[in-house]
Amino acid sequence: MADRYDIAVVGGGHAGIEAAVAAARMGCSVALITMDPDATGRMSCNPAIGGTAKGHLVREIDALGGVMGMIADASAIQFKMLNRSKGPAVWSPRSQNDREEYSRAALRMVRSIPGLHIIRGMVELLHVENDRVRGVTTSGGEEIACQALIVCAGTFLNGTMYTGLDMTIGGRFGEQPATGITETLLRYEFETGRLKTGTPPRVSMRSLDLDETTIAPGDDPPQPFSFQSPVPDIRQVPCYITRTDERTHEIMREGFDQSPMFTGRIKSIGPRYCPSIEDKIVRFADKTGHHLFLEPEGRDTDVVYVNGFSSSLPADIQLRALRTVPGMRDVEMLRPGYAVEYDFFPPHQLRLTLETKAIHGLFLAGQVNGTSGYEEAAAQGLIAGINAVLSLRGEEPFILRRSEAYIGVLIDDLVNKSTLEPYRMFTSRAEYRLLLRQDNADRRLMPHGHRLGLIPDDVFLAMHERERQISSLRSIVESRTLAPGTLNPFLRGIPSPPVSQNEFLGKIIRREGVRAEDVLRLDGLASDPDIARAVRDDRVLEQVEIETKYMGYIDRQHRDIEKFRRAEEALIPENFDYARVHSLSTEGREKLMRIRPRSIGQASRISGVSSSDVSILMVFLGK
Repeated sequence: MADRYDIAVVGGGHAGIEAAVAAARMGCSVALITMDPDATGRMSCNPAIGGTAKGHLVREIDALGGVMGMIADASAIQFKMLNRSKGPAVWSPRSQNDREEYSRAALRMVRSIPGLHIIRGMVELLHVENDRVRGVTTSGGEEIACQALIVCAGTFLNGTMYTGLDMTIGGRFGEQPATGITETLLRYEFETGRLKTGTPPRVSMRSLDLDETTIAPGDDPPQPFSFQSPVPDIRQVPCYITRTDERTHEIMREGFDQSPMFTGRIKSIGPRYCPSIEDKIVRFADKTGHHLFLEPEGRDTDVVYVNGFSSSLPADIQLRALRTVPGMRDVEMLRPGYAVEYDFFPPHQLRLTLETKAIHGLFLAGQVNGTSGYEEAAAQGLIAGINAVLSLRGEEPFILRRSEAYIGVLIDDLVNKSTLEPYRMFTSRAEYRLLLRQDNADRRLMPHGHRLGLIPDDVFLAMHERERQISSLRSIVESRTLAPGTLNPFLRGIPSPPVSQNEFLGKIIRREGVRAEDVLRLDGLASDPDIARAVRDDRVLEQVEIETKYMGYIDRQHRDIEKFRRAEEALIPENFDYARVHSLSTEGREKLMRIRPRSIGQASRISGVSSSDVSILMVFLGK
């Protein structure tokens, strides 16, 4: 083979970017093979990053040394923290982005990394010898040798697009599908399936009557995704909210006999938590309307993304239905919505490193593993890239536990539970979500990123110094008291019951409506140099306030994690023969042999493995 690289990455989407950048930064020569370099990081669906739980993933990617957060910050036109009315465990950052600028920023990032080479082409054939990947051949006949291969093909594997009765092949509007990879892996007895996703129509901003909609502005001040980005100094672009009604639904029902979903042309399963508008009309027949979010696709573009109106109905039906929505009476539809059907590989065929069990050196990341969303894909790409490098070095794999990160929850769920429908991350999937907040991702994960060589020394040292300040201020808060004469005038102004004796600062901060910053500015405290320094740093104050207010819950979760850790450290030999354990249930034995868990803890989370199966396994291993 003419070209040789340590690692080849197939696909220039969100997973491919993270995999390629991480592997190159860790010292490997990397080939990023993509059909169109100008489409690097292209936002196939909505022009936004983050959202509920997805924002947690982006901040974790950033804390580990990934680049999605930086690219999002560089191309954002609006920032918003979701769920502020709830507890800090579910606060989730989100950005609205300039779709074209996001791709440009992503390509600039990829091109800036030494050792990372972009190759234009479509991989058509995988080369495998003795169950180990050796390279690929493109549709143009170019042969590329590699020691590890990371497939991040998104929705392009044998992709088919549908709008009404019209069907075209492709993985994204105007782009051809990827063929050959599925066919190669089928020869190695991989299981494969088909999934569906979709996208809404795009409309012209000039054709909207925004006075009939509700404005949705960004946060002031905005908060960036990346821990390395400054506070954004941009003019934020608003989004707008409107709503369908019964007239909309009635028109859409007229097209159901031409819907590829309802006529059986699409047989695969779509995302449960992001259904098409026609699916909503059927599943929620009692609802008289559904919210739509009109999201500009950029700062200087006329294109608007109609979030909430994903559809594969005929184009004329989509347009007629849109024109019943407030603010859209004279709307011009620039492009109809469509559905995409594509191949995926059920992820029980993977190790927790995202390496396939059947072929050494072959990693799968992103939507090919059955996930939905840019953020889930990027998280997998980063972990696959890191582990591909560690595998070539002969070092221990990098596996995040469920108790450490949402990324750990994501991959643990995929491998242990597999999926028959597109997997989407939610805060409710994380048992320890009060500890896995988006605001402390740097404190949880930067030590890993620094150790791996993905976080610069100065960034890590700044985080370490902030950690020292947090610890110092937490100690002050829990040990320092103030007299009633100082506290009571402040408490009366909140209002909150007065105190009759000296009271610890922590007990006061834990009261409802009390802000740590206000307490720490009271007489007798503001002159303390450690406190004065901390009050100037919003990140330090935020961490101290959250950890003080939720101290009891946090301590309880730490105790739960200790039990979890012990189960995770009870390892199962890699080639353990489950057939020898005759007391296991038939289903339990089948699932254990299929997934081959690394530990008792992982075994306990496999769907179909009962608690009695786990107990039997523990006794057998103990013997």
